[in-house]
Amino acid sequence: MYAIPQKWYKEYGVRKYGAHGTSHQFVANEYARLTNKDISKLKIVTCHIGNGASLCAVEYGRCKDTSMGLTPLEGIPMGTRSGNIDPTVVSYICEKEGKSAKEVVNELNKKCGYLGVSGISNDSRDLNEAANNGNKDAMLALTIQEKRIADYIGSYYVYLEGIDAIVFTAGIGENASEMRERVCNRLKVLGVDIDLKLNADRGHPFRISTPNSKIDVWVIPTNEELVIARDTVKLLNI
Repeated sequence: MYAIPQKWYKEYGVRKYGAHGTSHQFVANEYARLTNKDISKLKIVTCHIGNGASLCAVEYGRCKDTSMGLTPLEGIPMGTRSGNIDPTVVSYICEKEGKSAKEVVNELNKKCGYLGVSGISNDSRDLNEAANNGNKDAMLALTIQEKRIADYIGSYYVYLEGIDAIVFTAGIGENASEMRERVCNRLKVLGVDIDLKLNADRGHPFRISTPNSKIDVWVIPTNEELVIARDTVKLLNI
């Protein structure tokens, strides 16, 4: 529940719903399976980072918190979404540009994030290429997102009173080794230590943390379709 009037919560359903639940469920359970550990004893932060992105704090197999909210606009910056922002920005831009709230929210969904900050693209591959060629706005867009990812992981570490594992997944999470490296570098204070050679891998489940790391860090390709199929079978009692 947000810190809002009870009426909004009870009558209008204003609350955190989150998103990417099937993905977070799959990779959390897959991590437990691959490491031969009991998920009912694990605290995991799953990072679904794609053009849409969210993080989930998984405690003993259940979601305790997630970064997305009433809509997918809440949370970390994404390909075209702003992520968390002062809500008064909406009324401020409405006044400055003579737009409706709906128009501004549409821009927060479709013209911000990577695209808005960089002015180049909503694709992380384009931004990494531009950043490597010295484009400061592209690097800024990546840095803002990486900081926010680390912020959430840090807050979940405190909320769960420690975490056993961090799992990266989805298009960027599975393939952008630079992003994973920069996020993990921000988490060294938590004891995260990764092997850069391991981190360069892709295309299958693999561990990127060193034996000295206090938190296990993995990359696990998601399979949301499999979770949907399994849930369908359960509902049909097949």
